[in-house]
Amino acid sequence: MAPIALTDTVLADGIAPTAETKSIYKIASIPADGIGPEVIEAGIAVLKAIAKKKGNFSLDFTEFDWSSDRYKKTGSYLPDNHLDTLRQFDAILFGAVGAPDVPDHISLWGLRLAICQPLQQYANVRRTRILPGTNSPLSNCKQGQLDWVIVRENSEGEYAGQGGRSHQGYEHEVATEVSIFTRVAVRRIARFAFQLAQSRPRKLLTYVTKSNAQRSGMVMWDEVINEVSKEFPDVTMDHMLVDAMTVRMVLHPESLDTIVATNLHADILSDLAAALAGSIGIAPTANLDPSRKNPSMFEPIHGSAFDITGMGIANPVATFWTAAEMLEWLGEKEAGEDLMKAVEAVCEAGIKTRDLGGSATTKEVTAAVVAEILRS
Repeated sequence: MAPIALTDTVLADGIAPTAETKSIYKIASIPADGIGPEVIEAGIAVLKAIAKKKGNFSLDFTEFDWSSDRYKKTGSYLPDNHLDTLRQFDAILFGAVGAPDVPDHISLWGLRLAICQPLQQYANVRRTRILPGTNSPLSNCKQGQLDWVIVRENSEGEYAGQGGRSHQGYEHEVATEVSIFTRVAVRRIARFAFQLAQSRPRKLLTYVTKSNAQRSGMVMWDEVINEVSKEFPDVTMDHMLVDAMTVRMVLHPESLDTIVATNLHADILSDLAAALAGSIGIAPTANLDPSRKNPSMFEPIHGSAFDITGMGIANPVATFWTAAEMLEWLGEKEAGEDLMKAVEAVCEAGIKTRDLGGSATTKEVTAAVVAEILRS
């Protein structure tokens, strides 16, 4: 959906447009569960601050109560028309899904996957680097030596939802979980990953499979990746088995740059990547429809974290980084870069939440980032 030009009205946040044409982006906000509402509130605050600072665009947020609370009240996470509703927006800002009293497979398939898969958000992009003022658990890893982007196939594979159970409760019960890999999906995620690697300075792509043990789908992955690689002769490519990849990430982080893997493998590797960068509380996620026929969805990686919900100590940095990724996707690259500079300055100044070794609250980190945006 194209941004709406606004030239002669005052925006909802009270910021008057300039004489030049001003873009307004419609954002669907889904705070959902756990610390989701806390970090999404923080994210919206910094997004409004950067929009005010830049002055050439604004953001119009509409919040939806799609959550585990809604599920427990109504039996459904989403209304029947949720896809048509979301298609009215330019992007989706998502908090987290999951509740202690709702089985995880119900919450995941009831909300997040019910948005990602039908909206063809097939490229899940997770960036990782050590931010200024933070430390990696890797004693030999310094800032600049870990700068990765992990591309996760987000539409099929191990999360295709195929399988079932029979003879439940009996000793001879059978359960199957069928991974689905299609040539078209592997090819499109491979091209996306190669193009991303091509845009980065090192032009290096590592693809991850487990084709020594999984001899059908993973072997097809290998074949398709190698076919697509011929279209990108300027990109250096190498291959890792997923178990060996965990070792390389820990022992030789500087040897990696852009990484592409299946739905499950990249899901696991990106959590490891976030931990190696200092905390899962700083890691962003972009669920992209590269065709731009549907809105893309942006979410922090950390999940609902019910153990700290309501304590005011959730790290909002992952949401801030996610917000910067959303701005870049919307075409406001400079605003996204400026937002990240403010986040990095605040981290370097030592204003950090507990997971990064600091003592600041969610609100204190948010206020510091907003102040840095408006000051710079």
